[in-house]
Amino acid sequence: MKALRMTFLLLLLFIPAMIFIFILAGLTSRTDRHISTMSRPPKTVPIQISEQTFTRLNNTKHLLVSAFMDQRRKGLDIRIIGIFKRDSINPLNCYFWCDGHMSVPTPSEIMVHSDHFGFPYGATDVMCPIPENCYATHVTLVTRPTSDIEPDQLWLPIRNREMKENVNDTFQFDFTVCISNLFGDYNNVLQVAQTLEMYRLLSVDRVVIYNTSCGPELDRLLQAYIQEGFVEVVPWPIDQYLSPSKGWLFSKHGGELHYYGQLTSLNECIYRSMARSRYVLLNDMDEIVMPYQHTNLTSLMDMLQQQHPNTGVFLIENHIFPKKHFEPSKRFHLPQWNGVPGVNLLEHIYSEEPDRKVYHPHKIIIQPRMVEQTSVHEVLKKFGQVFKVPPQVCRLIHVRVPLQGALPIDQLHVDKRLWDFHERLIPNVDMVLRRAGLLNRGAELMDD
Repeated sequence: MKALRMTFLLLLLFIPAMIFIFILAGLTSRTDRHISTMSRPPKTVPIQISEQTFTRLNNTKHLLVSAFMDQRRKGLDIRIIGIFKRDSINPLNCYFWCDGHMSVPTPSEIMVHSDHFGFPYGATDVMCPIPENCYATHVTLVTRPTSDIEPDQLWLPIRNREMKENVNDTFQFDFTVCISNLFGDYNNVLQVAQTLEMYRLLSVDRVVIYNTSCGPELDRLLQAYIQEGFVEVVPWPIDQYLSPSKGWLFSKHGGELHYYGQLTSLNECIYRSMARSRYVLLNDMDEIVMPYQHTNLTSLMDMLQQQHPNTGVFLIENHIFPKKHFEPSKRFHLPQWNGVPGVNLLEHIYSEEPDRKVYHPHKIIIQPRMVEQTSVHEVLKKFGQVFKVPPQVCRLIHVRVPLQGALPIDQLHVDKRLWDFHERLIPNVDMVLRRAGLLNRGAELMDD
């Protein structure tokens, strides 16, 4: 009887223990499954994503460049920047990749930029609304609605998707310079190094350069800047798709597209910089936006923005420094720069007085969130006001061939503004040239 009671007690202890073990095993199994599911790699996108600068739009003669979230126009969400053949534009439909599935088509709004200078191809925006219940990550365009997208259809990633209202007014960069475009194996190394280092002294944080082709020495210099994060180079092989013009007017220069697609690259740079940069400067590589009453662009724009709070576009007057005239003392004809290809900006101090009785071009500083479309010398569509900055406050130092070629040197102005920075500029230029392996080391040692 005693043994029977003992067996019964053991069973009472054993059964709850087994139940507890089974429950624990079940919980562990479910936990393991949960962890396994969470640790799987993210779902791959079963679409072909374009990784090139230019994407051909199927069944058209058009090129697509990039897509950005842009909800500043009511009822429209996405802006696709492209280059379209102006005489063959037909309706397009937008499709979105919505977190693992394709959306229904939505109609597009096609806007060819008003500045195209007569060329067959022009900068074009395609605006698309995102359908409801779609968390869009990629977009593509088709010529007609269809339930079957072609297998070779390429999709563009949508950039600036997380751009929100910047309540704290904080940006990754204060100033970005957009440079377009390098072509014709451009190799003006010394002027590029001086220009980039000058911009660094003026408080620029990032320079974006669109590059069709440049010389080997300039490529080495740009690689040095890319490695340190100051320069971002966007490949721009437009000559593999179209016959771009080396000039700005179709009737005079021919070709299919204005100046290697300059208008498209400038607009692309605005949207590329919209979420990350407070201001964007739109100019060429041989130009420097120079403040004359401030030590840097930060203090200049703080003053201008305070005086003109509703302004998003600031026009900077162009002043040409003919590169055929040299400063006579040769003070800055430095031996370590012998053999470095390009123009020495410090040797050119004579500037033309602009003829304001005729059209005189400007370059532009913008708040990118207040600009929709731009041309080279003026903004085409904007949300704020425009202010023309007086030249005594800020103007462009533009070293190039003369515009008024007949002017003798005694009718030019002496402008040594760049010399104000020479103590910091020269060693900085030497440093980057040395890092790129372009400095005349023998002459540098002799000078020491």
